[in-house]
Amino acid sequence: MKKILNVCLIAIVCTLFSVQIAFAGDKISPMTVDGAKTVTTEEAKKLFDDGVLFIDVRKDKDWNAGRVADAIQLNIKTTLSEETMSAEMKKGDPAVIYCNGERCMRSSNAAKKAVSWGFTNIYYYRDGFPAWKSAGYPAE
Repeated sequence: MKKILNVCLIAIVCTLFSVQIAFAGDKISPMTVDGAKTVTTEEAKKLFDDGVLFIDVRKDKDWNAGRVADAIQLNIKTTLSEETMSAEMKKGDPAVIYCNGERCMRSSNAAKKAVSWGFTNIYYYRDGFPAWKSAGYPAE
C-alpha cells in the first residue's frame, strides 16, 4: 500500500511540475501600452469606419489565414520599422495595431516601438483579430 501511495504521490508531483512548465511560457499581453490608447473591439470598429489605418503585425501564415479588411501587414519580426511605418503614414496620423489577441505579444511590442519612434496617435487593439472576426466585422 505504501508503494502505491508513493507512486501516486510521484505521479501527482510530476503532473503538477509539467503543468507549471507548460504555463511558464504562457504570456498575457499588457492591458495598456504607454503612449498608446488601448481600444476595445467596438472602439476599433468605429476607428475602422472612420478610415483609420489598421496595421497587422502577425506572421505571414496568420495574415494569409485572414485579417481586418484593408489592413496592411508589417510583420514585427521581418518588416516593421520606423521607415516602413513612415512609408504608410505620417507620425501624427492615427493607426490601430493588432495581432492575435491577449496571448499575442506582437501588438503591444509593436505599439511600444511605434511610440518610441515618435508616432503619436497609436491605438493598441489588444483583443486583436480573433475578437474582430468573432464580432463579424469586415475581414478578408
